[in-house]
Amino acid sequence: METLIRAAALTNFLEVSRDLGLDPQPLLRQARLRRAWLDDPDQRVPLGACVALLEAAAQAAGCMTFGLRMAESRQLSDFGVMSLLISQQPTLRAALATTIRYRHLVNDSVALLLEDAGSAVVIRQEVLSDAPSRQATELAIGVVFRMCALLLGPRWQPIAVSFTHAAPADLRVHRRLFGCPLEFNADCNGIVCRAADLDAPNPGADPVMARYAQQFIDTLPRAHPQSIGHEVRAAIYLMLPMGRATCEAVAEGLGLSLRTMQRQLDDAGETFTGILNDVRRELARRYVENPRYSLLRVSQLLGYGSASAFTRWFSAQFGTAPGNWRRDRAGQ
Repeated sequence: METLIRAAALTNFLEVSRDLGLDPQPLLRQARLRRAWLDDPDQRVPLGACVALLEAAAQAAGCMTFGLRMAESRQLSDFGVMSLLISQQPTLRAALATTIRYRHLVNDSVALLLEDAGSAVVIRQEVLSDAPSRQATELAIGVVFRMCALLLGPRWQPIAVSFTHAAPADLRVHRRLFGCPLEFNADCNGIVCRAADLDAPNPGADPVMARYAQQFIDTLPRAHPQSIGHEVRAAIYLMLPMGRATCEAVAEGLGLSLRTMQRQLDDAGETFTGILNDVRRELARRYVENPRYSLLRVSQLLGYGSASAFTRWFSAQFGTAPGNWRRDRAGQ
């Protein structure tokens, strides 16, 4: 089933296009998206079309920071009905947890995970798309970064922001938005921040207003429920590079018992092994295409204990060894 997301994901697309001298209408037509859909933030639009639109716009404008420019002026109100609940959470950690819990009301295509690492926390993010998604990835990270900055104000001083893709030639927009060290060709996409920042009290939080917003949101029908397979896929996307994508860990992350998760997958005609393999295929294409990753590192990121085991799997999946696939892609 095709993944549908809120048209709010394309907030500022028209403005950025025009600022860069583009006519957005032909780009929208090429992606089979209607201009009128962008006027309704809650209109559901295909994820694949949005990803393709952002990549096409970046290429047409010769601007590798198209998605990031869209994120620069995002406001909490762009989260729709969720904005009130997010803004009234007692801490930034609670706000992020709320965003994860209700991501079907924000953007089903973006998976989020908070990974505690001593005094630091990594806000891991992945866009669940099997197509190249550099622009969508930078847009998603930029939006979450803006949310954190709007909630904490001057207290928001992240340690670093990381991307799995290579750095663009011009980093001015990245530096302007993030204002912290940047890491490219990293193992994950995300934001590294201090645990103390995530747990600092939000002085603007109102518990009464938060309860009101919670009650209202819980009455909303879930018009576009995601399948258990989609939820498992999102968890694997985030946990696989961490070496934690076991069926037990994924079930725990989804708040389910292993037996319940397996039963729901069976009822949906899916298997954990099948979804894991699909995610591996998508991430393998991303990692192998990037020459900055050694094939040994790629095998580790995909959960293989040795490069030879990864090579056997890759050859069976793609009909050629990963080294050959990389050389063929480089020559295109």
